[in-house]
Amino acid sequence: MAVMRVLLHLSALLVSLIVLQAAESAKNAQTPRASDICDAVSQVKVQVNKAFLDSRTRLKTAMSSKTPTTRQLSEYLKHAKGWTRTAIRSGQVWESSLKKLRQEASLTNVTDPSLDLTSLSSEVGCDNPAPVVKCDMSSPYRTITGNCNNRRKPALGAANRALARWLPAEYEDGLSLPFGWTPGKTRNGFPLPLAREVSNEIAGYLNEEGVLDQNRSLLFMQWGQIVDHDLDFAPDTEMGSSNYSKAQCDEYCIQGDNCFPIMFPPGDPKLKTQGKCMPFFRAGFVCPTQPYQSLAREQINALTSFLDASLVYGPEPSLASRLRNLSSPLGLMAVNQEFSDNGLPLLPFVTQKPSPCELINTTANVPCFLAGDSRAAEQILLATSHTLFLREHNRLARELKTLNPQWDGEKLYQEARKILGAFVQIITFRDYLPIVLGDEMQKWIPLYQGYNESVDPRISNVFTFAFRFGHLEIPSTVSRLDENYQPWGSESELPLHTLFFNTWRIAKDGGIDPLVRGLLAKKAKLMKQNKMMTGELRNKLFQPTHTIHGFDLASINIQRGRDHGQPAYNSWRGFCGLSQPRTLEELSTVLRNEMLAKKFLGLYGTPDNIDIWIGAIAEPLVKRGRVGPLLACLLGQQFQRIRDGDRFWWENPGVFTEKQQDSLKKMSFSRLVCDNTHITKVPLNPFKANSYPQDFVDCSGIDKLDLSPWASVEN
Repeated sequence: MAVMRVLLHLSALLVSLIVLQAAESAKNAQTPRASDICDAVSQVKVQVNKAFLDSRTRLKTAMSSKTPTTRQLSEYLKHAKGWTRTAIRSGQVWESSLKKLRQEASLTNVTDPSLDLTSLSSEVGCDNPAPVVKCDMSSPYRTITGNCNNRRKPALGAANRALARWLPAEYEDGLSLPFGWTPGKTRNGFPLPLAREVSNEIAGYLNEEGVLDQNRSLLFMQWGQIVDHDLDFAPDTEMGSSNYSKAQCDEYCIQGDNCFPIMFPPGDPKLKTQGKCMPFFRAGFVCPTQPYQSLAREQINALTSFLDASLVYGPEPSLASRLRNLSSPLGLMAVNQEFSDNGLPLLPFVTQKPSPCELINTTANVPCFLAGDSRAAEQILLATSHTLFLREHNRLARELKTLNPQWDGEKLYQEARKILGAFVQIITFRDYLPIVLGDEMQKWIPLYQGYNESVDPRISNVFTFAFRFGHLEIPSTVSRLDENYQPWGSESELPLHTLFFNTWRIAKDGGIDPLVRGLLAKKAKLMKQNKMMTGELRNKLFQPTHTIHGFDLASINIQRGRDHGQPAYNSWRGFCGLSQPRTLEELSTVLRNEMLAKKFLGLYGTPDNIDIWIGAIAEPLVKRGRVGPLLACLLGQQFQRIRDGDRFWWENPGVFTEKQQDSLKKMSFSRLVCDNTHITKVPLNPFKANSYPQDFVDCSGIDKLDLSPWASVEN
C-alpha cells in the first residue's frame, strides 16, 4: 500500500510539473519578448515608410497632371512636412506595432502588464519627437518651436506634440476607431447618422438673401482664421501597408486603415456627379506619453500653442530660416523676386514644382506663396493677410535699424518678430474676442493677473472644433474695391470657390489693395439656425475649375470630430456646467427652436450623440456675441490658458518695458493697412460693419506705433 501511495504521489507531482511547464510555455508564447518587439517594429517600419514615400510620390505625380482632383488639392494642404512628418510616422509605427503584438500574443487587454510599453516606445523612437532643444532661460525671445516657454516643463506648448484632452477620448473600440466606423454598432443605443446627412439636414440652405451680419465686417471672419492658423494644425496621416488603400479610399470608398470616407446618403445630388463618397483621411497622431494611463489615439498639433505669429515665422527652425533674407544685415523676411504689388513686396513662392496654385489658372502659371504656415495660399483673403504681416515685419526691422544702427540682423529679426507677436495678441484680445464672446467675455477671460507657470497653455483637442464656428461667418462671394470703395475692375465680385489656391489674382490681377478694402467695407456672414453654411463651402470646397466635384466643409467638421474621438455635445455641456438636455422639450429650450430640436432628434435619436461641432454652433448666440453659451465656455477657457500660461505674453512684466507697452497699446489693424498698402482711407473700428465714406478716416487720423522706446541706451 505504501508503495502504491508513493506511486500516486509521484504521478500527481509529474502531472503538476507538466501543467506548470505548459502554463509557463503558454505564458512565454503570450508575452512578447524584446526580440518580438524588435521584429514587430522593424516589419511595421518597412510598411509605414513605404506608405509615406508612396504618398509623397503620388502627390508629386498628381500635381504634375494639370488636372488635380479636389482630394489632391486638399491633400496638398494637409500634407505633413519636416518634424511633423517624423512625429506622425512614429505615432503610426507605434499604433500598428501595438496592434500587431496584441494579435500575435492574443492579448485582450491593451494595457496588459505583460506587454512592455516602455520597450516598445524606445524601439519605435517615440522618446524624441523632435530634436532636443537646449533652453536658454535667460533669452528675451521665444524659441521658434515653442520649447522653453515653461521653465518646469520646457516641452509644454511646443510644436509637434499631442493636443490636450480636457475630457477623455471616446473611440468605438476605446483605442482608435471612430464612432460610426462599424456598421450596425450604436452609440448610447442609437446608430450615428452619416456626417453628410447631418450637413444636408441641419447646415445647408439655398437662398443667400439676408445672411449678412449687419454689425461685423468681413475682417472679423478673416481674423478668426488668422488666429486659428497661428494656434493649431493637424495634418493628415498616411495610409498603412496596402498599396491600393489610397485608390480604395479615393475611387472606391472602401473604408479601412486611415481611410474613413464620408458616404453620401440616398437622394444626395452629389451621388450623380461625385460617386458614392467624399474621400476622407484621418488626422495625424503621435505616440502616447508615459505614464501610459490611456493608449487612445492622440492627434498632433504641428504648431506652437502660443499666440506668437508663428503663421508668419514658422514652427520649425529649418522653415524659419528659409523664410528669412539671410543675406541682408537688416533682419528682413525674404520677399518675392518675380512680382511686386505696385512697388510693395509679395510673399515668396514655394519652390516645389509644380504647385496646385499654378494649376488653378494654367495660363497665369503663378505658384503658391510660401509663409510660416503651409496653408497660406488656401484662399485669397488669407494670402492677403499673410502679405500684410510680411510687409509689417520688414517695416519694423528697417525702423528699428534706423533707431539702433549697431543692432545686427539677428537682433533686428527677433525684436521685429516680438513686436509682431504682440500685435497678434493685442488685436485678438482687445478687438476680436470681446465681439466673439459678447457679455460672456469678463466671465471667461477676466483681467490679466500675470504669468502663471502652473497654467497649461496647450491647445485642447476640442478647441480645434470649437474655433470652427468661423466657418459660418464666411459669405458666398469676395469683393474687390477701388480707392473710393466702389467695385474694382470687370470682375469685382468673385464666388468664394474660385478663390481657393488663387495666388494669380494677387500677383497678376490687382494686388492686395482691392481685397483689403473688401475686408474693411464688406460684411461677414451671420450664423443663423436656418442658414448656417454657404453652399460655396458645403458643396464646392476646393472645387477645381475643370470639375464639378467639391467637398463639404460641414461634413468634414463632423467626420473629423469622430476621427478625433471627440466626446459628444452633452458631455461638453456638462464639462461647462451647462444643462444637458435629454428630451425634445429640453433640447428645444436650449436651442430656443423646436423645429431644429426635432431635426436633431430625428437624426441622432438622443441629444447625447449630437456631434460637438454641429451641436455647439446650433445654439443661439450669447448677448452681444457671435457664439452660443457652450462655445463661449470652450473658447473662453482656451484663450485664458493661452494668455496666462505664456511666459512671453506681451503684458507680462519684463517682456516689454512700460513705455514699450504704452506704445504697443496704440497698434491697430487699420494702422497696419495704412503702413503696408497704398490705401489712405480706413475705418476707426475695422471689425465693425463700416460704410464708406462716413465710417472712414484719413490715415493721418490713425495712431502710429511709436518705436522710440526701443532705442538702445548705448546709442
